[in-house]
Amino acid sequence: MNLSPTEQALVQAARAARANAYAPYSGYAVGAAVQTDDGRVFAGCNVENASYGLSLCAERVAVFSAVASGARRLVAAAVCTPDGGTPCGACRQVLLEFADAPESFAVWVVSPDRVIARYTLADLIPHGFRLAPEGG
Repeated sequence: MNLSPTEQALVQAARAARANAYAPYSGYAVGAAVQTDDGRVFAGCNVENASYGLSLCAERVAVFSAVASGARRLVAAAVCTPDGGTPCGACRQVLLEFADAPESFAVWVVSPDRVIARYTLADLIPHGFRLAPEGG
């Protein structure tokens, strides 16, 4: 698969974030990156906790980092797993919250050494839950 320079940067950010994953319980290290509508890239890794319910997925960490920096619109994401795993349902819903156009929102699924697949967010969550923000 040929990736544009922007897509390559997004994938590389996800791969780099995976190196920082804290996964002592599952051993399943994940890195993710999201791209904002103005071209910024924010990365995150999964962070596990002995109380499993308190663990966070890499995709949500990346999204929350973007939001904490003022971003409100995302246009693409990349997730790096050992085996090509796709984002979980909760992460898909969180990505959808900040995606204006799920049908064109690219989600790259990669391993440390290859690109596995490209989906759209609409492919991954075809009937996602949406509400109009208050006053909007």
